[in-house]
Amino acid sequence: MKVHVPLRPPRDPEASLQLARSQWGGQGDLWVFGYASLIWRPEFDAAECRPARVRGYHRALKMRSRVNRGTPETPGLVFALLPGGSCHGLAFRIAQERAEHELTRLWAREMPTAVYDARWLPCETTKGRVRALGFTLRRSSQNFTGVLDDAEMIAILKSARGRYGTTLDYLLETARGLAAHGIRDREIERLVRLAHRHALAT
Repeated sequence: MKVHVPLRPPRDPEASLQLARSQWGGQGDLWVFGYASLIWRPEFDAAECRPARVRGYHRALKMRSRVNRGTPETPGLVFALLPGGSCHGLAFRIAQERAEHELTRLWAREMPTAVYDARWLPCETTKGRVRALGFTLRRSSQNFTGVLDDAEMIAILKSARGRYGTTLDYLLETARGLAAHGIRDREIERLVRLAHRHALAT
């Protein structure tokens, strides 16, 4: 099994989707690794869902969002998979007959401006290893925030809103989604406490 295979897409959503299709190959079912909003709002018809772990990447709220959770004038934040550590999430299996349709819909949602580096990641699941599509971010990307202090985080949580809603709601929904599946993420838990302390969440 190939591991950590980067699609290395051009910065064009349609071209990157075509590359994803070619690397998937259309033979067999399609697996997708969910680590944030895909856990609580997958928006695709999955035939199966398994608890999964990816090694070599971790979940971090350090990606600028200028469409989904913010605007170019007031960027928000979304989670991405950054190099290092490991990440617990869910592996979704999309049946082959639906995979082409669902992959197109997934790309429109996650890659409106081809901001992620989509990669095929080895996922350890309760029923063995699968190769799943995941959305990663390089630290050299212009969308990577670097270290944000709490004052910067609070300012973003107060003001950022995009086509799918606020960064604050995105953080809270992700926290609830992970908890519902028994997944602990101490940094997310800390950020939720921070939002409560500043009366941003009830």
